[in-house]
Amino acid sequence: MKRRMGPIEDVKKQYVRMAIESGNSAHIARKVGVSKSTLGGWMKLYRDEVENEMSTEGITPLSESSSTQDLQTKYDHAMKLLGEKELEVAMLREMIKKKLPNFPSE
Repeated sequence: MKRRMGPIEDVKKQYVRMAIESGNSAHIARKVGVSKSTLGGWMKLYRDEVENEMSTEGITPLSESSSTQDLQTKYDHAMKLLGEKELEVAMLREMIKKKLPNFPSE
């Protein structure tokens, strides 16, 4: 079976990654509005690919045996990503403000 590639598959892979990283696929399925079986099917399709991507980025999934240091490392990484996204949003808002002065700021 040939997989289609595109934005939909990217979203599915992101959901699979969230489930792998959190170690709680049921919670992620509820959070994103899909059934557990649907997310499970996507995990079967994309797990190896997503885990390889995570491995190359040095990211490991959470588990029951995750140490405090593992959790702190994941937290620090998440906070870094959040900071980068906040900076991107601020830069985009500034660009919009320059182009459209009457655009709401928040």
